[in-house]
Amino acid sequence: MSQDREKDRRDGRKAALVIAGATILWLAYQMLGTQMGWSAQVALIGDLAAIAAYIYALALVWRIWRRSSGK
Repeated sequence: MSQDREKDRRDGRKAALVIAGATILWLAYQMLGTQMGWSAQVALIGDLAAIAAYIYALALVWRIWRRSSGK
């Protein structure tokens, strides 16, 4: 039981860091793209990377929820 809670905490921290990191990097990427005059296609790469990170974080949170609701 204790190991499951510790794994949940670890996964929760990882999900939070992924969300925060992806958001900060996405904002920086958008600001840099605006200043450098990048095209919309280049901006799309950053958008897709951020979406992938959010999906990964969602999968982590889903796994935590499934573990806790299954007991």
